[in-house]
Amino acid sequence: MSDYTFPYDAARKQLLTENLGQVRQRIRAACERVGRDPDEVVIVAVSKRKPLSDIEYLRESGQLEFGENYVQELCGKEEEISAPVHWHMIGHLQTNKVKYIVDRTVLIHSVDSLKLAKQIEKEAAKKNITAQILLQVNIAEEDTKFGLHDKKQLFDLITEISKLSHVKVRGLMTSAPFVANSEENRCYFRKLHKLFVDIQAKNVNNIDMNILSMGMTNDYEVAVEEGATMVRVGTAIFGARDYN
Repeated sequence: MSDYTFPYDAARKQLLTENLGQVRQRIRAACERVGRDPDEVVIVAVSKRKPLSDIEYLRESGQLEFGENYVQELCGKEEEISAPVHWHMIGHLQTNKVKYIVDRTVLIHSVDSLKLAKQIEKEAAKKNITAQILLQVNIAEEDTKFGLHDKKQLFDLITEISKLSHVKVRGLMTSAPFVANSEENRCYFRKLHKLFVDIQAKNVNNIDMNILSMGMTNDYEVAVEEGATMVRVGTAIFGARDYN
């Protein structure tokens, strides 16, 4: 564990804590609207391109789930953070990068091929662990996004991955289109939830279908209303990112 230190910024910590509190409150309200228990919903704070100090502030406020898109950034933060948190790999994962993060993450959200699953199996076996994964579904069939496109493709992949001994499918993930009106994504969340329920009903061996990761800053409340058990929220907690 590192002796990482940073200039303490009380105002920044307060802002982040307040932003997280607002997200939690909106999730509670969304759950109340549809008769759900708010404790069913896990918030993954998407910390990509945000300084480690922001993660430290939120960790001190009780937030332990953090999502990163890039392997190098995740590894660097994992090595430097002053106390353990739960890292989620939410970005596209190349097979040659699996070895760096397979034992650093609690969940890999973005598995969309048997090739990638087999590489995760290989690296997890080396470390004698079972990697927890989600299958990424491109539910809106956007050309610019990764993920499985149809039900048959999804079910075929589940059948093959169920045979792997060091990989466990925990559920599904999607990234819905970026829209101004979050209601436009309700149909996609509803469709993915139906797939989720259909897979649950099949009771496939070695498949624990209990995580539905969908909804981001612009649409997480609608996602919760449609059954999300995990939301990936960045901007609403951290503010806009500087990509320069």
